[in-house]
Amino acid sequence: MANIKIVLKSGKDQSLHRLHPWIFSGAIKKIYGLPLDGDVVEVYDNKDNFLAVGYYQPGSIAIRVMSFEKTELDIDFYRRRIQAAIDYRKKAGIFNLPATNTYRLIHGEGDGLPGLIIDYYNGVAVMQFHSSGIYREKDTVCNVLKEILGDDLKAIYNKSESTLTARDDMDVKNGFLYSSSESIIVSEYSYRFNVDWISGQKTGFFIDQRENRRLLQFYSEGKTVLNMFGYTGGFSVYAMQNAKSVDTVDVSERAIKMADENVELNFAGDKRHTGIVADAFKYLENIEGKYDLIVLDPPAFAKHHNVLHNALQGYKRLNIKAIEQIKPGGIIFTFSCSQVVSKENFRKSVFAAGANTGRKIRILHQISQPADHPINIYHPESEYLKGLVIYVE
Repeated sequence: MANIKIVLKSGKDQSLHRLHPWIFSGAIKKIYGLPLDGDVVEVYDNKDNFLAVGYYQPGSIAIRVMSFEKTELDIDFYRRRIQAAIDYRKKAGIFNLPATNTYRLIHGEGDGLPGLIIDYYNGVAVMQFHSSGIYREKDTVCNVLKEILGDDLKAIYNKSESTLTARDDMDVKNGFLYSSSESIIVSEYSYRFNVDWISGQKTGFFIDQRENRRLLQFYSEGKTVLNMFGYTGGFSVYAMQNAKSVDTVDVSERAIKMADENVELNFAGDKRHTGIVADAFKYLENIEGKYDLIVLDPPAFAKHHNVLHNALQGYKRLNIKAIEQIKPGGIIFTFSCSQVVSKENFRKSVFAAGANTGRKIRILHQISQPADHPINIYHPESEYLKGLVIYVE
């Protein structure tokens, strides 16, 4: 058990009573001991009542709460939490999705394991750690995964160099922690995708858009489709099922090459798809009347609250361009994956964009992340993906 004690200021314990798993540095009154990044700490209120146990880290979020009960953060703790995450996915039907062998296995705060992301790609688990404390337990996590998944687990890859600023005595390098595997082909609702966890973004593929890609397929029949910020072509592959044509645009030449390869993997020799290397904002300036359906899935415009205003302006400008240019009766799938942008703020940005164009707009769908990216009701920040499907007259 932790021997470092942290006492909160009077009144600053309310968020913990509401089971929010973050403690900000400004809430701390006194620290007994000298915690280093990643150390286990116990948290008490100003009247010396126990509140939580978690991992300490320098910065704005000073403590990520692992438990609101006194408990050892040992292998039994991780076994219980990881098993609970798997049981939840079984009950949510994630493991029974048709012709699908990729999903998110652990989703940080949504699964009671703040700072840990694990994506499963047809036997390969790719892990990203966002906390030094939980990173120090990587071997524990690996052992539990091997124990629970058994023969369904072929390899474990750590991809945390870009997500973790570790303390001096920790050597954080991307690489396999268990066995090894070449880049792999996964199946998602019968569509096949190459996944490159070594040099790709995030863990290699954006599993969180699975259900939204499926929805796009429903609307793409006979349409000319533009997939902006297309990355490796997830939306494009689904649209290709029944679209008139599909253009994938990304500023990364490598991403477009992978998008082309994924389309070819599913629709060999089909000439309806075109990969285009271009800046999104510039490309959107001269497409008036060309597209019936546009997908706007940009990278996070804001990762911190101090740039929130600029991010909201960015979403507004992006959506203005698309709304202005789309054909009458067109459909736009527009998203934000910025955790600090709320559903309300994002919707206001799209509203402001529409108002600037003067076009009549209806909301067809308000969409979010799928069940394998669970939202902790006590941690609204875990609802990071939000989107609107709009009809533009």
